[in-house]
Amino acid sequence: MPDQSHVRPRVGVPWRTVQEEAANNRPKIDKYLCAVERAGGEPVLVSLVSSPEELKRRAAELDAFLLPGSPADMDPAHFHAKRHPATADADPVRERTDFAILEYALASGKPVLAICYGIQSLNVFLGGSLIQDIPSELGSKISHSPDEDKPSGGPRSADPMHGAQFDPGRVLELCGAPSVDVNSSHHQSVHEPGRGLRITAHAPDGVVEAVEWTGDSNWVVGVQWHPERMPADALTQALFRDLLTASRHAGAAK
Repeated sequence: MPDQSHVRPRVGVPWRTVQEEAANNRPKIDKYLCAVERAGGEPVLVSLVSSPEELKRRAAELDAFLLPGSPADMDPAHFHAKRHPATADADPVRERTDFAILEYALASGKPVLAICYGIQSLNVFLGGSLIQDIPSELGSKISHSPDEDKPSGGPRSADPMHGAQFDPGRVLELCGAPSVDVNSSHHQSVHEPGRGLRITAHAPDGVVEAVEWTGDSNWVVGVQWHPERMPADALTQALFRDLLTASRHAGAAK
C-alpha cells in the first residue's frame, strides 16, 4: 500500500450559490478554500450547474468534501413542514448538488465536513428536521446573527460569539475541552437529527452546534458555526486537519 501521509487530499467544495458562481464572487467561498489549503489539502470548487453525470465523475476524483454555508434556507417540504414566514427562499440547485455529494460520499466512505447551511443540508438529507427560525421558535436571548448575508451599506460586523458544550465524540476529542466559544451566523438549526447522526454539541440555549455520523466508520461531521472564519482557532485547525487525515486513511484503505 503506498504511503498516503504526504499526499494533498483533494477536497470538493460546492459553490454557495449559483449567483456567486456565475459572477465568480469569491470572498466568502475563498474562506473555505483557504481553510483547506492551510490544513494541507487541495480545495476543488464544484460547480452547481454540473449535470448529474458530471457531478458523479467529479466526485470520484475527490478525496473528501466540504459543504459550505449559504444565504438560502432548506426547503421545509423536505422535512414535511409548513414554511415559516422567516424562512428564506430555497436554492434547489444547491440542494441537488449537496444531496448528490452526500449520497456519493456516504456510499464510498469519503469524509465530509458540513458547515452552517451544510450541517442543515446533511441533516435534512438523512431525514432530519430543522428549526426554521431560532428567534421566534426558541425565543433565545443569544444572538445567532440572522442577518448574516443581508446586504448593508458598510462592512460586515464581526460574528457574535457564544459557548458550545460538547458531548463525547470526535469534536470533543479534537477540542480537548468540554466547552469552547464559537462564532454564530445563522437563524436555522438542526431539530430532530437524521438517521445515523448523533448530536454532540449544544449552545447554552439548546441550539444544536454539532452532529456526527454513526452509521459506519466514515468521518462525517457537521458544525453549525463557521470555523473557516476563525483561522487562528485551535479547534478550527484541528477540524480541518482531521478531515484531511480521515481522507488519507480512507484512500489508503481502498
